[in-house]
Amino acid sequence: MAILQEIKHLLLKELLLEKRQKYSFIGILLYVVSTVFVCYLSFKIITDVQTWNALFWIILLFSSVSAVTKSFVSEKPETQLYLYTITSPESIILSKLIYNAGMMIVLSMLCFGIYSLFLGNIAVDIPLFTISIILGGVGLSSLFTMISAIASKADNSSVLMAILGFPIILPFLITIIKLSTNAIVGADWSESYQYIGVLLLLNLIVVTLSYILFPYLWKE
Repeated sequence: MAILQEIKHLLLKELLLEKRQKYSFIGILLYVVSTVFVCYLSFKIITDVQTWNALFWIILLFSSVSAVTKSFVSEKPETQLYLYTITSPESIILSKLIYNAGMMIVLSMLCFGIYSLFLGNIAVDIPLFTISIILGGVGLSSLFTMISAIASKADNSSVLMAILGFPIILPFLITIIKLSTNAIVGADWSESYQYIGVLLLLNLIVVTLSYILFPYLWKE
């Protein structure tokens, strides 16, 4: 019960900071709008499934980098030291994962709406595509939260995040693109169960590893 109370207060802290720094989320949303608008000026409308799908996830990938990686990198050492004295590392990492997952789901849905508005929506199976967006948003947020925690303990954190992020995110992106492609073409759900299972497993592995390894990283 103690850890639940700590997570609750840490989530409230994150929400309060986000409310005070509205420009952060609005800036990311502006990046999404401007990127989609540039794509609209270039393509007008996209009918090819692979191009439409790949472009959507590229935009969402870079948006998630901007939204999530600030979790630990932007925090001052004094703030981290203060949190170290009043709460457990498990509560900190779980609160970060929950908050970033929620933010990424919201951002992903907004990105899908803006993308569909400008470039059209060619997805046949909307429920399955929505599942892919949710799983993708949670997965991207979890991965980049973990990477941000590691990079924050080193110099040149932005460079380290790029080095660590690419090989970790690649198998996840391959799976999520295959799942969303099935949703776009309207494939039978039986063809997508394996991809949903893999994404759920990857998300579970990342969260578990973050929970286990973060306390050792936090002590440094």
